[in-house]
Amino acid sequence: MRQLIILIFCTVFLQAGILDFNKIENAKQDYKNKDYKSAIKSYSMIKNKSGATYDLANSYYKDGQYDKALKEYQKVKNPDLEFKKLHNIGNTYAKLGKTDKAIKSYEDALKIQKDSDTRFNLDLLKKKKKQQKKKQKKKQKKQKKNKSGDKKQKQKNDSKQNKKNKSSKKDEKSEQKKQNKSGVGDRQKKSQNKEKQLKKSKENKNGAKQKMKKIEPISNMEERKYKKMLNKRGINTLMLPLSTKGDRNNEEKPW
Repeated sequence: MRQLIILIFCTVFLQAGILDFNKIENAKQDYKNKDYKSAIKSYSMIKNKSGATYDLANSYYKDGQYDKALKEYQKVKNPDLEFKKLHNIGNTYAKLGKTDKAIKSYEDALKIQKDSDTRFNLDLLKKKKKQQKKKQKKKQKKQKKNKSGDKKQKQKNDSKQNKKNKSSKKDEKSEQKKQNKSGVGDRQKKSQNKEKQLKKSKENKNGAKQKMKKIEPISNMEERKYKKMLNKRGINTLMLPLSTKGDRNNEEKPW
């Protein structure tokens, strides 16, 4: 009975090994034919993955699935594959744009084994990193320069605007002064015209008084003649007595 169980176990294990061998061969053929998706499928179905993990990681890498490739590379524990694993991890980090980690992986790989391809990739990334730093500094310098230029231009524009505002205020003050002067001038003219009118009115009054003064009173004889003339016309007129100075008879007569 025991021998039967051992026989069945060996048969199953042998069949599983044969199936895995067939899948590995199929996966290798797919990889060789650049059918990386089929290779990934075949490698993923292998139960004993310890020997196929590295090849599965390579298949993911070739298919452009770098994150999955990195996870599979990190699972590889075979010391004989350590150099290749580190080299390929460096390649994967480089594809993901993680330059510093890629450099670290290449350096670790070179500690295990000297390799011209690994050295070339390492030098290439270091050179690329320097160029990136240089480009970044240049960009920062340009941005700083642009900010400085914008600041100067803003100050220049502000200065122009201030001058313009001052000029505008000056023009407003000048215009206000002109208006004030004009208003004062108008008031002065009105005052002068008023004074002239008052002066003219006084002159007219004085002239009238002078004319009245110039009228000499009529004499007694002329009054009698004027009265007789009025009587002839039949007009009853009451004449007030007039004071006549310098008359010949020097007398006052009531009528």
